[in-house]
Amino acid sequence: MTLFHRIARSLPASLSLLFAACSPLTAFDRLVPKDGGGRRVARTLAYGPDARQTLDIYVPRAAGSGARPVVIFFYGGSWNSGTRTGYAFVGRALAAQGFTVVIPDYRLVPAIRYPAFVEDGAAAVRWTRAHIARYGGDPSRLVLMGHSAGAYIAAMLAVDDRWLGRDRQAVRGLVGLAGPYDFAPFDVDVSRAAFGTWPRPMETQPVHWAGAGDPPALLLVGGEDKTVLPRNSEALAARLREGGVPVTLRSYPKLSHVGLILSVARPFRGRAPVVADVASFVRQVTR
Repeated sequence: MTLFHRIARSLPASLSLLFAACSPLTAFDRLVPKDGGGRRVARTLAYGPDARQTLDIYVPRAAGSGARPVVIFFYGGSWNSGTRTGYAFVGRALAAQGFTVVIPDYRLVPAIRYPAFVEDGAAAVRWTRAHIARYGGDPSRLVLMGHSAGAYIAAMLAVDDRWLGRDRQAVRGLVGLAGPYDFAPFDVDVSRAAFGTWPRPMETQPVHWAGAGDPPALLLVGGEDKTVLPRNSEALAARLREGGVPVTLRSYPKLSHVGLILSVARPFRGRAPVVADVASFVRQVTR
């Protein structure tokens, strides 16, 4: 079942019918009410030469003093689908909490394989470091966040210094929603398509790299997630804690894989305090 179909099944019947007639997630994003406290100030900014290497930026509507913490959000979609235009509800929700928010697109399978989507994530972070000050963001206070396949990208950038090098020093925290962090060997079609040609599978796994010196992490899971099992987050949390890294692992009962990201949207926010928990963590690690 695709992410599109899982989202459609999670919606009330009236909204699901409208959603099914349109494109994935972009339709959902268009239909749901959004936070008035955030706004998009830039769209389709290029961080690389490929058409998929673009990003959007969201900021708080109310003016504030001083540079704001920056959240870079990577969306999910099994590394083979997704678009930043489907996640304005995330950008505006987090911007309304007082953050500058960057949502990049990245290249997708089957046009590419690992590590291209991680390389794109790194390029987006480097672009953010170089340019975000003009949008009120502090380039020295970044938090990497993602859902599902996007949480994988965020985690790899946070724990494996092959990708960001010295720029990783600006990463103050990692927020992972239902991320796959410990899934080798590759025994399903999605992981084989994205990672199956890499000769050393363990090199692709965040748990292989996690340890001392990594940024603090907030790992969120749905108690009813059958798509990416919570054991992935449990394994990453254990590895980080072994290295002395502060980790908060939180499970929300009755939330599915898709329900976790849907709870960021205003109509579904009562299902779990995901936005409040993320905002509290970002403020804590970027003080």
